[in-house]
Amino acid sequence: MRHLPRARHSTSVQNRTKLRDAYGRTGVGQGCLLARRLIESGVRLATVFHGGYDTHVDHEKHAKPLMTEFDQAFPALLEDLDQRGMLANTLVIVIGDFGRTPKINFSGGRDHWPRSSAVALAGAGVAGGVVVGKTDKQAGEPTDRPVTIEDFGATVYKILGINVDKEYRANGRPVRIVKDGVPVKEVLA
Repeated sequence: MRHLPRARHSTSVQNRTKLRDAYGRTGVGQGCLLARRLIESGVRLATVFHGGYDTHVDHEKHAKPLMTEFDQAFPALLEDLDQRGMLANTLVIVIGDFGRTPKINFSGGRDHWPRSSAVALAGAGVAGGVVVGKTDKQAGEPTDRPVTIEDFGATVYKILGINVDKEYRANGRPVRIVKDGVPVKEVLA
């Protein structure tokens, strides 16, 4: 019995192993890799959930590993999409459910804080390196250029090519897709 050379297979396995390691062997890392693969195969929307940020108790202990995992996976996703020529047509959004209190609570945690939050957008023609808005020194209150959730929605729809001013019919009534939202021009390239 004659065996075929394994160099090609071995290289392919090594490349896949390096790629998986680049994303991180964590839930969020492998989730981002799977999302990239889904988008590459034609799926139009992929969501990666990275839970556990609701750190009402022992924030430092619980948040540090989460941030470390995310700090590896997110740039790996962007770089991989870019290298494959997909970033220009793929909108990547990082968003949570709330901001977190600027002060640590009595249990060493951080509670929900809807007045100030952070969002990251990349790809799909989004201007890179742009920061919109500022908060006070405690990151508790917006002080310059606040962006509402309606503005955020209008921005995402604009990037996706959806007319935010169009009225749709719902049960015979006119309904706007985003009420009073204005796209954030600073992030539109």
